[in-house]
Amino acid sequence: MFLSALSAAAPSPEPGSSLDDAAKQAGDAASWVQENWSTWLSTGLRIMLIAAVAVMLRIAVRRALTKLIERMNRSAQAVEGTTLGGLLVNAERRRQRSEAIGSVLRSVASFLILGTAVLMILGAFEINLAPLLASAGVAGVAIGFGARNLVTDFLSGVFMILEDQYGVGDTVDAGVASGEVIEVGLRVTKLRGDNGEIWYVRNGEVKRIGNLSQGWSTAGIDVMVRPTEDLGKVRAVITEAAAAMAKEDPWNERLWGPVEILGLNSVLLDSMTVRLSAKTMPGKALGVERELRWRIKQAFDEAGIRIVGGVPAQADEPSGPDPAAGMAAPSAYASATSPQSLATAPITPPNISK
Repeated sequence: MFLSALSAAAPSPEPGSSLDDAAKQAGDAASWVQENWSTWLSTGLRIMLIAAVAVMLRIAVRRALTKLIERMNRSAQAVEGTTLGGLLVNAERRRQRSEAIGSVLRSVASFLILGTAVLMILGAFEINLAPLLASAGVAGVAIGFGARNLVTDFLSGVFMILEDQYGVGDTVDAGVASGEVIEVGLRVTKLRGDNGEIWYVRNGEVKRIGNLSQGWSTAGIDVMVRPTEDLGKVRAVITEAAAAMAKEDPWNERLWGPVEILGLNSVLLDSMTVRLSAKTMPGKALGVERELRWRIKQAFDEAGIRIVGGVPAQADEPSGPDPAAGMAAPSAYASATSPQSLATAPITPPNISK
């Protein structure tokens, strides 16, 4: 009853009012679009222009960096060195280092260009960037304090690569570990030790680097002979053995210079030491030393030159017979006070005259 009375008392809507409201709303929307379409168009064109310039600039910078590194490699390879082996080694190291440097520079350039483009696009939308930049600054400071070791490792890795302190395949002594470099990263360097173990060395923890594979190595040998040997003959035999070794594979590539006889390092009563030295390929000095010792020993044996070691040299003439060889071993019964003699002594009979 109440609902029916309420519906009867309510006024009936006019049929033309809904059409008028729709037309009014459509007109308002059209006027709002007409007023703002120029702003939208300019904003869209600005965003498209920013994105296009950022992409083109990124491509141009990356290509310029790639060409610059390639040109530096070509010019350095044309000027440096005269030995084929050294050129090949330096070219390979330069290629590895240039790839790492180019990757870092391209990544930094892309981050700066694209980051700037994103900030400009946000500014085109009339977004207030001050709170965003302030928050990013505070977050950056907090992350910097919390991850200072990570930042130190990263910066140390960048400078190690830029300065070409070591590369993949080099044998290095990093203080905390030593071995062959199998991977160079911006944060961690991997080394393979002598026993096959892998060391993960943080770049920020490395205080010194001893690279055993850069430039050249030195093979040093000491040969000890008798002081009665003819030094001219010793020099001639060593020179002939070293010259024959330098003409054979693979020693003709590993030896980067003639074997030099530096002279007598020491003269003692029972020996004298001749010191040798040779410039070798990096990391090949130990193998050259072993092969050179082998050949010198064979050459000395053929020439009748005797090598002496840490024990004194024995005389050449045979020793006479031992004078004590025909004597019998001492007997325990020879001493009257020995337990054996006392045990065999006769027993004194007791005195029974009383």
